[in-house]
This record gives sequence, structure tokens and C-alpha cells, in this order.
Amino acid sequence: MPNDYSSVPESALAKLGHTLYQRALVRREDEAITDPRGQPIGWVLDTRTPMLYGEVFAEAGEVLAERLRARDIDQVAGFGYGAFPLVTAVLTHGTPDRPFRGGFIRERRKAYGRRRLVEGPLDRQRPVALKDDILTSERSAARAAALLRSDGFEVAGVMTLFNFP
Repeated sequence: MPNDYSSVPESALAKLGHTLYQRALVRREDEAITDPRGQPIGWVLDTRTPMLYGEVFAEAGEVLAERLRARDIDQVAGFGYGAFPLVTAVLTHGTPDRPFRGGFIRERRKAYGRRRLVEGPLDRQRPVALKDDILTSERSAARAAALLRSDGFEVAGVMTLFNFP
């Protein structure tokens, strides 16, 4: 069933998801992997590596940019390494008449220089979509949204590649 807010065909989303899943899946047989407590686990999705392939980067940027345009959102921000390539991929799909602006959220305000919490040319008068690669516990996304709001931004929502409730 198509989403009511997206002009991107579900087939484009499914293709991107399949590509990312195939390239991001790391199994215990391939390499030693652990959970955040250091316990061995059977598999993990690491989307950072596939996003460093030019063709995957371009495909993800195109699909995500179209979904953002369909919701009239032209600003994206990311928190953490997994979000960095997603933000930049979207930025490459702006057009002269509909450019995107991007930003990166720091864990805490920088203590020197410009002393920013959010880096980038984001406009506080326009909503920002929060980008993340994988949503599991929602703690990271909630923290990022709280940081954005504390710095005067309206968070339009969270857009992820994978969601594991």
C-alpha cells in the first residue's frame, strides 16, 4: 500500500532497502560482532559501508530527497556517524529552485569557536527532518530531536533507512 505522503514509488524504496540490507548485513561467521554491552551477537546491520559506494549513496539520496519534497521539507539534520552520509546524500539531490540545507548535531555545544550545537546553514524558521540510519531503541533519535529543539529548531519527524521496533 503506498504511503499517502510520498511520490516515491514503493518499488524504489523496496529496491533501496534490499540493496542496503544485502550490503550492510554483517554475520557472526564473517567477523566478531558484539552488542553495546560487549556480548557476542549473530548479526548487525552496518549501513555506513554501503553508503560509501557512489551508486548506493546516489540512490539513497534520490529516494530520501523525493520523500522529503513530498512533505515540503527542505532541511535535514543528522546525529552520529550513520546519519552523516544520509544528510550529504540528500543535499546532492537539491535543485536550483528547491535546494536542501543540511546540518549536523553535536553531542554537546562546542566550547570554543562559534560554540554551536548544530553545525550547518539550517534556518530555525523552517522545519527540519532528522535523519538516522537505523532506529532501534529510539534513544538516539529522541536525544537528537531534543538537542535540535533546545537550539530553537522545529523537528518535522525522523526518517530512517531501517526501523527495528
